[in-house]
Amino acid sequence: MDFVGSYLVVGGSSDIGLILCERLIEDGDSVTVIGRDSSRMSQIKELGAKVFIGDATDEQFVSEVVTSFSSEGDGKIDGVAHLVGSLLIRPPHALSSEAFNEVINTNLTSAFVVLSKACKYMLRNGGGRIVFTSSVAASVGLVNHEAISAAKGGIESMARSAAATYSKRGIRVNVVAPGLTDTRMAQPITKSETSKEAA
Repeated sequence: MDFVGSYLVVGGSSDIGLILCERLIEDGDSVTVIGRDSSRMSQIKELGAKVFIGDATDEQFVSEVVTSFSSEGDGKIDGVAHLVGSLLIRPPHALSSEAFNEVINTNLTSAFVVLSKACKYMLRNGGGRIVFTSSVAASVGLVNHEAISAAKGGIESMARSAAATYSKRGIRVNVVAPGLTDTRMAQPITKSETSKEAA
């Protein structure tokens, strides 16, 4: 089968990740997915994607997934979507450094690992596009969002620098920052807001 394009979705077992995978596959694209939710990954595999269950902060693991594209079609990665995220809403005085670091690792460190490995591969294989997800918390002061705002703000700054570094070498780097979306991860917030509206 001739595919339209080849894409890597990191954090594909998220709700947004699943929808993206469905759309890409419907369009005839070849999709490779990294995720941690084994049941959701099985669902994505049934759609026709190639799945890898693991941690996006693991450099060796991510490197192996990226290099697996060399045996697919023309070997090019047309695009990478980094959808890894976590949500911890807690004020600094009630937040341990361990919990803060976990938010940074899950969001920012995984983004750097993906950026590093994808760019290294793309530089040798005709360029490509990388998109990260951020949050409005990166640019707007939101109550109790210090950890996630630091992580997502770091992603936005890193992406701007990467865009400057790689734009002339065929790699485009961008960020999208959606507002609150009704996903499994955001349910504690969306349910709370729904309850307030109903009251």
